Amino acid sequence: MDRKRKAEAGKKQRVPRVRKKSIWKDRSSFELLLLCIPALAAYILFSYIPMAAAIAIPFKDYKFSKGILGSDWVGLENFKWMLTSTSMGRVLRNTVAYGAWFMIIGPVTNMVIALLLFEVRSRKALKTYQTIITFPNFMSMVIVGYVAYAVLSPRGGLLNQVIGLFGGSGVDVYMEPGYWPFILTIVNIWKGIGIGSMMYFASLMGIDTALYEAAEIDGAGRFQKMRYISLPHLVPLVCIFTILGAGSLINGNFDLFYIIPRNSTILYESTDILNTYVYRALKNGTYSMGATVGLVQSVVGMVLVVVTNLVVKKISPENSMF
Repeated sequence: MDRKRKAEAGKKQRVPRVRKKSIWKDRSSFELLLLCIPALAAYILFSYIPMAAAIAIPFKDYKFSKGILGSDWVGLENFKWMLTSTSMGRVLRNTVAYGAWFMIIGPVTNMVIALLLFEVRSRKALKTYQTIITFPNFMSMVIVGYVAYAVLSPRGGLLNQVIGLFGGSGVDVYMEPGYWPFILTIVNIWKGIGIGSMMYFASLMGIDTALYEAAEIDGAGRFQKMRYISLPHLVPLVCIFTILGAGSLINGNFDLFYIIPRNSTILYESTDILNTYVYRALKNGTYSMGATVGLVQSVVGMVLVVVTNLVVKKISPENSMF
């Protein structure tokens, strides 16, 4: 009797299996899928077809008059040109060096500014500081280029005027490549620090205030609270930005390296990167060579993102993206 009762109770507890309806037969889901057609068409036309063309052109001697399909197939000739180019060593060195440096200096300065803003108690002062440092992000790089030239101009520039006030002689930075790693770093930080720091500031605002109150009761000072509460909560964001930024290690900011140095050939030694190199190739009509460099950038960037994510997953699995 006990076994029968248990069997009957088990049958009652069993939940009937609900068979999922196919989205193709579900009329409501099908109507929603129809709404996706314009977006899918746009992705196919403006993303996947150009992507397929970008993969095919590097293996062809592309002629605009013949089109992609009509151009002659040359195999790996374009890649051979890229590897044997006399300028490629300089270009790769600058691209990787600037990319790695910006990946380090960017998050550090953004976190410092975010931590400083988090310590501001006056709401009015906080909004004022945020507005001031965020404003350059909305400026066109062309405007930033004019601002940089107004400061660095060899004739009447603000920098030379200040040097002259202290009895020094003017400096023409547009003739000296050695100054430009520092100049480009300052401009890059100045333009992006507003939005970059806001990301970290938003993360700090999400921390439970009870943690700071408990630390204060235990006698923790301001810097101790930063070290043991604020900074650990920023680690996940740093990991995400590092993974995403790894893809741009070999793909620099074209506007920064083309407009700020004013495309001066004298400064190519320290300002020429892959993007500016590709632009000059396209201006000369060598579309295949430009597409070749672009394809290499995309493949290497994807590999760097995957490898960086694996490293982060190995060290801290909960902070990896996938």
